[in-house]
Amino acid sequence: MAPQWPRWSWCSNLSMDPAVDPPVGPSGRPVRTLRLDLAYEGTRYHGFGLQPGGRLTIQEVVEEALARSLGEQVRVTPAGRTDAGVHASGQVVSFTTSGRLAPAQLVRAANAHLPEDVLVEAAAEMPASFDARRSAIRRHYRYLIWNHPRPNLWLRRWSWHQADRLDIAAMNAAAASLIGEHDYASFAGGMAQEPAGRTTIRTVERACWWQDGNLIGFEITANAFLRHMVRGIVGTLLQVGRGRLDSAQLSEILAAADRRQSGPNAPPHGLTLIGVDYPEQFKSIRDRREGRREDRAADMIDVIVKIHGPGMSAGLS
Repeated sequence: MAPQWPRWSWCSNLSMDPAVDPPVGPSGRPVRTLRLDLAYEGTRYHGFGLQPGGRLTIQEVVEEALARSLGEQVRVTPAGRTDAGVHASGQVVSFTTSGRLAPAQLVRAANAHLPEDVLVEAAAEMPASFDARRSAIRRHYRYLIWNHPRPNLWLRRWSWHQADRLDIAAMNAAAASLIGEHDYASFAGGMAQEPAGRTTIRTVERACWWQDGNLIGFEITANAFLRHMVRGIVGTLLQVGRGRLDSAQLSEILAAADRRQSGPNAPPHGLTLIGVDYPEQFKSIRDRREGRREDRAADMIDVIVKIHGPGMSAGLS
């Protein structure tokens, strides 16, 4: 049987029950809700969201490409507003349009208009209730560190170079304190820019470090993240890895809910949004076919290793 997924049908939804017809746009055509799965290298962008003063953003180039593809202006909503310099291999955006292009056609058209460091990987029609940010139930981030006396030329845009040896076991012991529902204000930055009264309580489901030769990664999953939260956590955990903090102190820093108690933010270029999870009714065919997004996020590193040789992640001396 052919796979099924929620969509506005140009015939059935209009004829089966006139009382629940989809909304109609200025063109007189039904308004559809679409989901796009995006990947991008954030190096030259000032974050995802639109910025004043003509600073280049991911949202700007995506909306321009969609406007040229669909023949109308659209406004996209992201699952997460990544900061300047942060990458994504699993960003999701939603938008509404009365354009006629089928999802597969839209992928080809949008990619033809996008710069080479931004890619639409998939598109799907969604129920009108789908919102990429509000419908998400968890987000997955990865932070990469190149731990070697010499920098790595090929990973310089994707990882933070650390020359000193790090204690991964101590960093993992400290990271265990993050699991659960807590107030993460100690790791949040830019709170003055957040709406008044916004809670700093989040639920972290997973937080752990792994090492493959000289490449070290931090994986964290939560229902949502505060501004700069992952970078604040990584910067603090590296203080543990260097021996400047004891792993048990992380619980105290977390409980303090005071940004002054934690370490400095890690730089943005090591951070990648690797996936967003949704309830079953909002999953795309790509989600069901390809499984966990964390696994797909390793593709970039795998390709670089294959091109430049296994020695780069296998203990150079």
